[in-house]
Amino acid sequence: MKKVLTFGVFDYFHIGHLNLFKKCKEYGDYLIVGVQEDEYVMKVKPDYDIFYNTSKRLEMINALSIVDEAFTYDMLCEKTMEMTEFDVLVVGEKHYGKRFDEITKWCNDNGKEIVRINRTPNISSSLIKKKILDNISNDYGEVDE
Repeated sequence: MKKVLTFGVFDYFHIGHLNLFKKCKEYGDYLIVGVQEDEYVMKVKPDYDIFYNTSKRLEMINALSIVDEAFTYDMLCEKTMEMTEFDVLVVGEKHYGKRFDEITKWCNDNGKEIVRINRTPNISSSLIKKKILDNISNDYGEVDE
C-alpha cells in the first residue's frame, strides 16, 4: 500500500482542498492529512482570523471519505515527517524555501517521493474570507475590525 501525505490549515474548507485530496489519491492508495494547529498558524500569521478551531478542522477532514487518516501538527519539519509513515509527500507548487528545502532534503535522504501540484485556480481561503467580508460590508455598511 502506497501512503500519501499532505498538509494544510484547511480553514474555510473549499473545492481547492477537495481537489488537492483527489490529486493526492492519484499518487497512492492511502491518504494522510496533517491539519495545522491554531497556535502555530496564529504565531506565523498573527492577523489571520481562524474560523474553525483545530479540533473542528480535524473533525471535518476526518469526516471525508477520501481521507484515510488525519492528525494535527504545529510546524512541518523533520519531526513531523519522522512521526508519520508515508511514501509520497504532496505539496503545493510554491512550497520552496528554507523550511521546504529542508523537508525536500529529508525526503530525498529517506527515500520519500515529493510531488508538487498546482493550486485550483480562482479559489483560496483568503479569497473566500475577503468575499464574505466584502458582502457584509456592502450589505450592512462598514465592517468593524
